[in-house]
Amino acid sequence: MKQNHLLEVRGLKKAFDISEGFLKRKKQFLYAVDGLDFYVDEGETLGIVGESGCGKSTTGNLIGHLLDATEGEILFEGEDLTKLKGEALRKKRADIQMVFQDPFSSLNPRMRVFDLIAEPLRTHKSFNKKELSERVMELMDLVGLNRSYVNRYPHEFSGGQRQRIGIARAISLNPKLIVCDEPVSALDVSIQSQILNLLSKLQKELNLTFIFIGHGLPAVKHISDRIAVMYLGKIVELTTKEKLFLHPMHPYTEGLLSAVPVPDPLQRNIEGRQLLEGDIPSPVNPPPGCNFHTRCPYAQQICSKNEPVFEEKSPGQFVACHFPLKDGKGIINEEKVMVDTHGLS
Repeated sequence: MKQNHLLEVRGLKKAFDISEGFLKRKKQFLYAVDGLDFYVDEGETLGIVGESGCGKSTTGNLIGHLLDATEGEILFEGEDLTKLKGEALRKKRADIQMVFQDPFSSLNPRMRVFDLIAEPLRTHKSFNKKELSERVMELMDLVGLNRSYVNRYPHEFSGGQRQRIGIARAISLNPKLIVCDEPVSALDVSIQSQILNLLSKLQKELNLTFIFIGHGLPAVKHISDRIAVMYLGKIVELTTKEKLFLHPMHPYTEGLLSAVPVPDPLQRNIEGRQLLEGDIPSPVNPPPGCNFHTRCPYAQQICSKNEPVFEEKSPGQFVACHFPLKDGKGIINEEKVMVDTHGLS
């Protein structure tokens, strides 16, 4: 990885203690994030995708410092956020803001729009009454909210309008990085496109950098420059969106792409799709070797024994797989050794 990235994550882990018993003598940990390495450059958008429970939202919360990391480094402008405390951390957090999935629960129902948007400004900046009012109105204009709504409460708005309020809060401090944690998944499809277009517009106007977490691959593709695919707490593939969609190299990525709905019946090719089968293994007791081998149609004996290295398999395309796909296709060995199902929940 080159130096001087806006954000660089090294060996990031987050373990939750789920030990049982009154004295918790039986120690047990759930690794929601298990050794992530990636970077984000200024002005770009890194998308993070994966099935529910893969650890992508936990990753976003770690970067936003809503959770403390168990291990690893989060280097923001070269400074490790995991080692900062008190005032030093508070100042850095002003440069990293978040947009949350649920645009209703993320807003205080007792606060008017003006106070919701003004709250971070009051916390981190020094404005007089006139300057604060002007800044709030400016932010409402930027996100497409009518100024006459300034004294309304969150319950008086639609989901899309509430998300615009959340975006206005996030950009209020002119942050350098915004973590968008599934910001459109709770919205109607027609509203999703409006919010995605708004984020793209703000990125260009304000020189923002995004980490965009999502389920829907089309939405992530629309806004991202590079995409990281997560499975069971690990990144299994990371590359540009063009390479990911045209030439996926990890079987899990292939399965995710095959699951994307095709609206035109004439263009559907069900037979050519490699759909994912089986359930996600328990993160408390993951399979040995490659975490994906219990669901992988191309798995060999080595996959159940040795964990693959996350490395660059082609220029700009990092993959963790013993048998990466070639030209978007894998080879099924007819004499494939049966793999175990250890760790399936």
